[in-house]
Amino acid sequence: MSLPRFFLPAGPAAENTLASLDAEAARHLKALRLKPGAALEVVLGDRPWKADLAELDRGRATARLVAPLEEDREPPFALEACLPLPAQLSLFDDWLPPLVELGATLIQPIVYSRSEFDSAKTAARLDRWARLIQSACEQSHRGRLPELRPPAPFEALLAWDAPQKWVAYELATGQANPVLRPQALAFTSGPEGGITEAEFQALAAVGWRPVSLGRSILRAVTAPVALLGAVQFQLPGLAGPG
Repeated sequence: MSLPRFFLPAGPAAENTLASLDAEAARHLKALRLKPGAALEVVLGDRPWKADLAELDRGRATARLVAPLEEDREPPFALEACLPLPAQLSLFDDWLPPLVELGATLIQPIVYSRSEFDSAKTAARLDRWARLIQSACEQSHRGRLPELRPPAPFEALLAWDAPQKWVAYELATGQANPVLRPQALAFTSGPEGGITEAEFQALAAVGWRPVSLGRSILRAVTAPVALLGAVQFQLPGLAGPG
């Protein structure tokens, strides 16, 4: 069974250093019925450590750093998820955990023409999305938190800078799926109702390659997870970044 893992702000890190955990982590440790001395893991900045529970009392918890963990569960190159803002913002909550578990290094919400964007409602959910990202990182034992950016208009994709840019598209284009290379990859897909023909043509004109995810038409909430799962399946056979 894997040890519980918690992300902490970057700070001094050396053996026997004490690090404070927040109230939410303390509640989680109590739910796990852990006692002082129990083993756990913490990530300070982007450095994972073996630790033990030094104190747990009344909503306060402190971990003692034991030794750095020599591991790397991060993808070998950037995986940038440019996700469409859906009409139902709760769908974004469903996307985030699996995409984080599958190695997304950046989360960029995109306002497509078929998105129903409300800036106030979306801004109110950014803190929740950040918490969901951290929780998914802790559950999957990742070593870094993906960057969460504020929503951007569709036009941001037309200026996106990445060596590989893929767009999941449900209509047949006659093109074979691109071959994954060991270089940064940005990927996107449409909201409910899909990407419009004009949007697809604009993306294709600046180097976004269409990707088919099978014969059936996937729901907006399924497509980005299916695409990143297919990418992860190929990663072990790739050489290092080039």
